[in-house]
Amino acid sequence: MRHHQSGSRLPKLAVTEQDYESLSRLANAALDRIPEVAEELLQELERARIVSERAAKPNVVRMGSNLTYRSDDGAERNVTIVYPAHADISLGRVSILTPIGAALIGLSEGQSIAWTTRSGRKQMLTVLAVTAPSEATV
Repeated sequence: MRHHQSGSRLPKLAVTEQDYESLSRLANAALDRIPEVAEELLQELERARIVSERAAKPNVVRMGSNLTYRSDDGAERNVTIVYPAHADISLGRVSILTPIGAALIGLSEGQSIAWTTRSGRKQMLTVLAVTAPSEATV
């Protein structure tokens, strides 16, 4: 693997075939508008293990998943990962095309990942709980 960062190993990711295809298209389409987030998402997809819808575990973050995570400042947040058109931060709907959305996709309960905020600050996120997407949210 070429993703070696000093001392920190990246967590394993799993992405469904459907999410992989739609997110690859979305990220490639966004490369000219928001290159840093689009590239981050493409890197995450590139290193993810691709699984069928049937084999997807319910505790893995995918499109439409509702999840609770804790940041290293101790704050816990409950969010749903959505496509940009459905994003609404006041309802906790986080776009996949944000640094935090791209960081969370494919993680399982209990995993942590370092991400960089838009202001350039490094933060550690830990996924506490994941609810599989219902048909209505995807």
